[in-house]
Amino acid sequence: MSMSHLYGTDGEDGVEMENFEVSDWDLQNEFNPHRQRHRQSKEEATYGVWAERDSDEERPSFGGKRSRDYSAPVNFISAGLKKSAAEDVSEEDSDEDEKPVKQEEIPKEFVPKKLKTGGNFKPSQKGFVGGTKSFVDFGSWERHTKGIGQKLLQKMGYVPGRGLGKNAQGIINPIEAKQRKGKGAVGAYGSERTSQSLQDFPVVDSEEEAEEEFQKELSQWRKDPNGGKKKPKYSYKTVEELKAKGRISKQLSAPQKELSQVKVIDMTGREQKVYYSYSQISHKHNIPDDSPQQPLGKDSKPQGFALPELEHNLQLLIDITEQEIIQNDRQLQYERDMVVNLTHEIQKMSEVLSHEETAISNLSKVLEMVEECERRMQPSCENPLTLDECAKIFETLQDKYYEEYRMSDRVDLAVAIVYPLMKDYFKNWDPLKDCTYGTEIIAKWKNLLENDQLLSHSGQDLSTDAFHRLMWEIWMPYVRNIVAQWQPRNCGSMVDFLDSWVNVVPVWILDNILDQLIFPKLQKEVESWNPLTDTVPIHSWIHPWLPLMQARLEPLYSPIRNKLANALQKWHPSDSSAKLILQPWKDVFTPGSWEAFMVKNIVPKLGMCLNELIINPHQQHMDAFYWVIDWEGMISVSSLVGLLEKHFFPKWLQVLCSWLSNSPNYEEITKWYLGWKSMFSDQVLAHPSIKDKFNEALDIMNRAVSSSVGGYMQPGARENIAYLTHTERRKDFQYEAMQERREAENMAQRGIGMAASSVPMNFKDLIQTKAEEHNIVFMPVIGKRHEGKQLYTFGRIVIYIDRGVVFVQGEKTWVPTSLQSLIDMAK
Repeated sequence: MSMSHLYGTDGEDGVEMENFEVSDWDLQNEFNPHRQRHRQSKEEATYGVWAERDSDEERPSFGGKRSRDYSAPVNFISAGLKKSAAEDVSEEDSDEDEKPVKQEEIPKEFVPKKLKTGGNFKPSQKGFVGGTKSFVDFGSWERHTKGIGQKLLQKMGYVPGRGLGKNAQGIINPIEAKQRKGKGAVGAYGSERTSQSLQDFPVVDSEEEAEEEFQKELSQWRKDPNGGKKKPKYSYKTVEELKAKGRISKQLSAPQKELSQVKVIDMTGREQKVYYSYSQISHKHNIPDDSPQQPLGKDSKPQGFALPELEHNLQLLIDITEQEIIQNDRQLQYERDMVVNLTHEIQKMSEVLSHEETAISNLSKVLEMVEECERRMQPSCENPLTLDECAKIFETLQDKYYEEYRMSDRVDLAVAIVYPLMKDYFKNWDPLKDCTYGTEIIAKWKNLLENDQLLSHSGQDLSTDAFHRLMWEIWMPYVRNIVAQWQPRNCGSMVDFLDSWVNVVPVWILDNILDQLIFPKLQKEVESWNPLTDTVPIHSWIHPWLPLMQARLEPLYSPIRNKLANALQKWHPSDSSAKLILQPWKDVFTPGSWEAFMVKNIVPKLGMCLNELIINPHQQHMDAFYWVIDWEGMISVSSLVGLLEKHFFPKWLQVLCSWLSNSPNYEEITKWYLGWKSMFSDQVLAHPSIKDKFNEALDIMNRAVSSSVGGYMQPGARENIAYLTHTERRKDFQYEAMQERREAENMAQRGIGMAASSVPMNFKDLIQTKAEEHNIVFMPVIGKRHEGKQLYTFGRIVIYIDRGVVFVQGEKTWVPTSLQSLIDMAK
């Protein structure tokens, strides 16, 4: 741009001088925020206004002169008059305000078209179609340079005349440039493609799509070319749409239904409108328009057709028609639903009718059978009805007409028909003579008449259960009469009678018989019983009632014990009848009451008998001892052991000591010792107190043998006594071990006190279990054995196990011991 409009010339020299007037250029650039900013160079920072400037586009600074550069090439300007700056600005403004070219004015060949994806190029092609053009002038401008570009291309494998790329698949000629007509944007003047690009990338022959796309792009940034107002768009509703809308609006909640009946006055328009629901406001018919109605200006023309009253009336007619269509549709749907409901009701009522007809038919047949029974029960009937035939009729009713039979009042039916027959059936019946008479027929009537729906049967069920009422009113009077005549000591027939009827008679009736009829008779008979004078034992007529009465007999036991205790006051153990009388009651009385009875009435008598016993090795009378031992099963082991410790063993040990002090025969003493020991049972011998007494006797014999120094000693006596001691103690320990094993096996079988995994399988496991229970260390001694048996440490004690017997290391020898003694020693 020439800056001559800012500078003046001085004389003929043509030296430019600074012009300080405000020009149009100054005004334009002053208010132009996008004007080019001048960046101060280093020379300008050094010399200020005297610095030389190379650009002619900027206004020079004030002051100083600028000399021409005559070495620069000559610049020419086009012919014509030079325009001022103001004219240039106005021309630019006019260009900016220039309207865009309409679509009709643009030729179709300049409209942009879609490219084919991939063009005409195929993978098998070596180059583009446009490669046929001569490339002689390609890079001709490099003749004025060193040609570095051509050298680099050839170095990278480029061959002149072929395309770019590894396989020469690229373009051959450089991209051509096409000059645009004006200052518009890309595509504003039509297609800008060159002939080469059309050959390399042909377009798709889709003129309509290109036209639509072009119009769409123009409409995004340009106003409507027609510039006119859009036509109103009307929306039309079909009858089906109105019906669907009516179904949706019908699903209103209760508050919305109330609001839908409110009168509404609409004053939002030019005139007042009245609606009868809020929903009608949303149904106002508005012509859809994108822009609101513009007010009439001075130049705008008034509407040619404006009749608001007619529009309102038409709109009202439309709304009324829509409502009528919706209402008719709802009414139609209601009628259809009503038809469906009535159809279902008809089917249901037909089923009920058929069921009722069946029930009426069955009831009529049942009524005929009942009337036939009543007719045959008349005294004048030639074929009277029996109880068995009546049962068969009831079975037929129950099998064929089960529902009617269950719904009928069986109590009244049984009272009217069955009761007279039942009375006649049991008229001559004696329960004690024929106890099973009528059990089968009554069991059959129980299945027919008993009400299974009752959860518990009692005397209050007589009004609802026909069988219970039958048994109580017909069968029970016969039982009362026979029990009133029955003698309690003749219990066999009565017990047999109740045993045969126990599964037929209702439970509460049987309880009534036992509590109200049988027990008072037994109680009265027990009060009159005297054990000293009556020859019939009391257990013979009391114990047969135990299976039936069980705990009901408990109140009788106390007076029986008192009478027996009074009878035993003058009893002597030599009389064995007492044992015969008391033995049946051992399992009947409770263990506590039985033990108390024995301790109070029997044990003192046995103690007196043992005091009378005289122990004489040369002439022994064993009757008193046998009388006492004979009660072993009757009294407890502890009571018997107490008697022996107090009244027998002191005298027995005293006799042994006196015998050993008079040069005895040890063989006789051994036989005497073993003979007395054989008199006791294993259970008594296993008791620790009895065991200690016999061990004391062995110790006395061992001391007697070992203390006879210097006197006469029977040959082999010491060895015999030692062998006897060892043998007896070994037997005792073996018996204890066997008992412990049995207990362990029983506990393992019952699963009591330990889990299945911890049940001891052998005697060693039992010892280990006991050690764990008492927190005692039980472990083998490594590398030490005795007679081939593994040694173990049980706490601080060394033991070994041989055939279920534990041997403990003593001072000189190994001594067998029990498991309990081993635990006591370890503690």
